[in-house]
Amino acid sequence: MPSTHARFSPSAANRCLHCPPSLMLEEQFQDEESAYAAEGTAGHAMAEHLIKKYLKQRTRRPVSDYYSDELLEAVDEYVSFVQGEIEEARRGYKDPVFTVEQRVDASEYVEGCFGTADMVIVTYSYIHIIDLKLGRGVQVFADHNEQLMIYGLGVLSKAELLYDPKVVRLTIFQPRLNHCSTWEIDPAELKRWGEDVLRPTGAMALMGAGEFAAGSWCRFCKARNQCRARAEEFLKLAQMEFRQPALLDDEEIAEVLRRSDELAKWAADVYAFAQDEAIVHGKQWPGYKIVEGRSVRKYSSEEEVIAAAQASGYTDIFKKSLIGIGDMERLMGKEEFN
Repeated sequence: MPSTHARFSPSAANRCLHCPPSLMLEEQFQDEESAYAAEGTAGHAMAEHLIKKYLKQRTRRPVSDYYSDELLEAVDEYVSFVQGEIEEARRGYKDPVFTVEQRVDASEYVEGCFGTADMVIVTYSYIHIIDLKLGRGVQVFADHNEQLMIYGLGVLSKAELLYDPKVVRLTIFQPRLNHCSTWEIDPAELKRWGEDVLRPTGAMALMGAGEFAAGSWCRFCKARNQCRARAEEFLKLAQMEFRQPALLDDEEIAEVLRRSDELAKWAADVYAFAQDEAIVHGKQWPGYKIVEGRSVRKYSSEEEVIAAAQASGYTDIFKKSLIGIGDMERLMGKEEFN
């Protein structure tokens, strides 16, 4: 799988197009490595292998400690979907082109803009770009998805040399969320978006120009915990939230309810960042003493503790509690339980 890093990455396009200066701001921070990202990389590698094997292309089965039955099952769902799309293209068109983990270059629109499309199908009539997302977080929709639109522009510029595609089809497949989203766009409309939105806003991002703007796109920004614009956005909400509810109208209360989860998550993220800086790097925060989290104590051997307590004459050492709903239903049977 290609690993070269683009400065303006299609995967970060949603954030960079909404908040152009965040591109340069992020460059002050190191790349964040996580087990989730490593698992995702392993899953994509297995998907690439299985699809190439299906296409009778040369490949070698990858090896990773992250492979589990659950992950491989999710990958299999995606591979089955792709196989169906491959066969549909084969039935309807002569000599369709299939490429797996294809490097897609859109530097025609933004300097140094390139990425890797998980699956690309090109026929005389359409282009289909399929993106595998293995996260368990939120559903992502293909409709006007900036990442896939950039892939579409890159593939379109090459495909039009030999074909005359009438449609660019974009699909996001999320097996762990039982979610598949497909959206189609006319090639001319896609290129207009590239000229009117991607080109000028991408140029601003590369220069660090434009206005900071907080929103859902902040989620994976490396500067999210220290970003002033994001802090100001949430502090405005917090100030409104702490007013007496009687002073809020229905729309304001609805806005607080809508954003309260985001506010709590932001506060938790900032605290986690501050705690890490204090514990790992010795950072002192004025007016605060941040300590390591309280650990949960456990017996090393419950049997030995029971024996020792009973030998000393202690008998009231056990707790009884009502079993949970699921356990009770299994015990009594569904019909009797209901």
